[in-house]
Amino acid sequence: SPQPDSAPPAIESQSGGCGAAGSRMTDTRRRVKVYTLNEDRQWDDRGTGHVSSCYVERLKGMSLLVRAESDGSLLLESKINPNTAYQKQQDTLIVWSEAENYDLALSFQEKAGCDEIWEKICQVQGKDPSVDITQDLVDESEEERFDDMSSPGLELPSCELSRLEEIAELVASSLPSPLRREKLALALENEGYIKKLLEIFHVCEDLENIEGLHHLYEIIKGIFLLNRTALFEVMFSEECIMDIIGCLEYDPSLSQSRKHREFLTKTAKFKEVIPISDPELKQKIHQTYRVQYIQDMVLPTPSVFEENMLSTLHSFIFFNKVEIVGMLQEDEKFLTDLFAQLTDEATDEEKRQELVNFLKEFCAFSQTLQPQNRDAFFKTLSNMGILPALEVILGMDDAQVRSAATDIFSYLVEYNPSMVREFVMQEAQQNDDDILLINLIIEHMICDTDPELGGAVLLMGLLRTLVDPENMLATANKTEKTEFLGFFYKHCMHVLTAPLLANTTEDKPSKDDFQTAQLLALILELLTFCVEHHTYHIKNYIINKDILRRVLVLMASKHAFLALCALRFKRKIIGLKDEFYNRYIMKSFLFEPVVKAFLNNGSRYNLMNSAIIEMFEFIRVEDIKSLTAHVIENYWKALEDVDYVQTFKGLKLRFEQQRERQDNPKLDSMRSILRNHRYRRDARTLEDEEEMWFNTDEDDMEDGEAVVPPSDKTKNDEDIMDPISKFMERKKLKESEEKEVLLKTNLSGRQSPSFKLSFSSGTKSNLTSQSSASNLPGSPGSPGSPGSPGSPGSVSKSTSQMTAITTKGGLVGLVDYPDDDEEDDEDEDKEETLPLSKKAKLESS
Repeated sequence: SPQPDSAPPAIESQSGGCGAAGSRMTDTRRRVKVYTLNEDRQWDDRGTGHVSSCYVERLKGMSLLVRAESDGSLLLESKINPNTAYQKQQDTLIVWSEAENYDLALSFQEKAGCDEIWEKICQVQGKDPSVDITQDLVDESEEERFDDMSSPGLELPSCELSRLEEIAELVASSLPSPLRREKLALALENEGYIKKLLEIFHVCEDLENIEGLHHLYEIIKGIFLLNRTALFEVMFSEECIMDIIGCLEYDPSLSQSRKHREFLTKTAKFKEVIPISDPELKQKIHQTYRVQYIQDMVLPTPSVFEENMLSTLHSFIFFNKVEIVGMLQEDEKFLTDLFAQLTDEATDEEKRQELVNFLKEFCAFSQTLQPQNRDAFFKTLSNMGILPALEVILGMDDAQVRSAATDIFSYLVEYNPSMVREFVMQEAQQNDDDILLINLIIEHMICDTDPELGGAVLLMGLLRTLVDPENMLATANKTEKTEFLGFFYKHCMHVLTAPLLANTTEDKPSKDDFQTAQLLALILELLTFCVEHHTYHIKNYIINKDILRRVLVLMASKHAFLALCALRFKRKIIGLKDEFYNRYIMKSFLFEPVVKAFLNNGSRYNLMNSAIIEMFEFIRVEDIKSLTAHVIENYWKALEDVDYVQTFKGLKLRFEQQRERQDNPKLDSMRSILRNHRYRRDARTLEDEEEMWFNTDEDDMEDGEAVVPPSDKTKNDEDIMDPISKFMERKKLKESEEKEVLLKTNLSGRQSPSFKLSFSSGTKSNLTSQSSASNLPGSPGSPGSPGSPGSPGSVSKSTSQMTAITTKGGLVGLVDYPDDDEEDDEDEDKEETLPLSKKAKLESS
């Protein structure tokens, strides 16, 4: 878009020579949005542009100019008036009034730009740029200011009906100056003026003197804007507060007075769910409710300059709430009675609903507390038995009571998930699974009657917080993650997955209405989170319960969002590149529902099409050999005609290269020598691997590390040694042959795939049972692996040095002696290097 410095000359001339500043205005520091305040006191966006400040001849002074970034037109031309009060807010906002009812604001993209323009404004007005309002004091001479400050105080007119207009004008004229506000506030405090004004209010109401009532409205509103705690304490006292609200009913801008006092005395009822014996506490609750009502309902929406003048009113309400929470918390009898009645079966439903609503409001009030006070608050509730009480309440039939109990539970989970986890694990030792607190939460989520499942979404978020390992504690003698996840998968996971399993018994979902689909999508979202964060717990559950096959039934749902959720779940599993999962997928032919969904989607270019192609592309790019072979062997005919992407042809090419190496042991062995520069880990039995999964904390596992499974068939050592012997007999291959072999592995100019030869006792020749050795971290072909093609000298060293066979427990691993290059050796993973004592030199067989 045209920049301001490229604007037409006519526009430049309007600015009085500001065109030269254009290059600076293109800087993002000068990028601003211009806002004006409308009649409804809402900010209207007038456009985005770049601001500059310069002398404008027509306006005879330094001015602010904003040119639109779209077309260079002038959005704003405003003279910096020496007497205008400019205000800086939130580091990036400058606000001022051009006329009585015309407020303007510049919202800067960057703080630096705001500071720059602010300095210009302060420079014109002769102010220190450290101030936030340029007109803190009225513009008087130093002598007048000194006299004003040294004078004893402000003298108020006598409080009479005939002088109300004079009083209102005095209050209004004092508000712009902090010094005058201070003096006015002191005068009102010292002379008991507020109570005298309220006496006149009664006279005006009796006489129906509307003009006097309008003046009183302006006076009382002005007193609010003085922002003085001492005045609020008088105004909000028991004897004055209702009269203050009465004064604020007579807004001159309204044709008819409001009925605030009538609402507070007749409509709003104070319910004492548990009798409060402390009169001071009771009075404080009444006062807080009424002051909150004044703030929210009675006072007009403050203008941009008045907003900061009500900060003391916000603080008054805040500290009142803190005091109420503290007084209730210390009243042990009150809390004991509260929890006793909550859990008493004899308590009628209406009373219980009132008790739960009170407890919910009590917890909401606690959010105003400082962290240390909030700790004490929740500790008190915990000691009083709030969690067992919630368990009882959540088991009841009343939906409103359960909803309020859910809100209370959310406060507890957000504050301290560990406290909730500890409670549910303790109760599991005494109670059946059906009445465990966490299972009640899951059931309420499943049974949410809201068509949009608003409650279920909230509860799913709470469950996610509870099962998130990131916020679980780990101490020297106790690991919360191990204990809680073990508990959750044993006692709760079957409740969470019950709707999923019940709905996927056939080839397509048995219920496929929108609400069921939404619920299943929520459950899948949590299961996907578990796959990512819980590793072996969820892996064991998915494979033992055949969860993935059931989830993929949902690919046939008529709701695209649910089918995509099912696909996302599978994609997360494949993304782990774990051979346990891969073998499970291949054994159960779990690509079939995905391929069917892909074919049923036809030629539509939509999210389903893209997501499925991305999954196969991931398998190709990451070179997951077992899945590549499985897909091509079983689904190639269905996919071979897809040519608008190269994904499937690329998979076929990968597969053919794998088969070529399998059919040609000489090439396979040689590529292993050329590319493999690491020792293999010892093979383990399946039982050993399972043991390792359950004894190793996930955090200790290497990222992306897969456990190497055993193979199903066995080979004798001679069969394994044969390709090595043949290699040693032909180790002096011609240079051209070596190049030819290396070139064969390139995929049309792409990076060479990663291959790693492993000899495990009884390795299957079938590609579908290959181990995940190729996916171990640092496999050859990963960037920088010393054995990968392209590493300087890798071919000559690998082919010229003696090679050793490591034998241990039936494992034969092909290894190299360390290179002369010591720096490369230092970078190698020390963990995978076997001791020299376990190496046996190769002998000709």
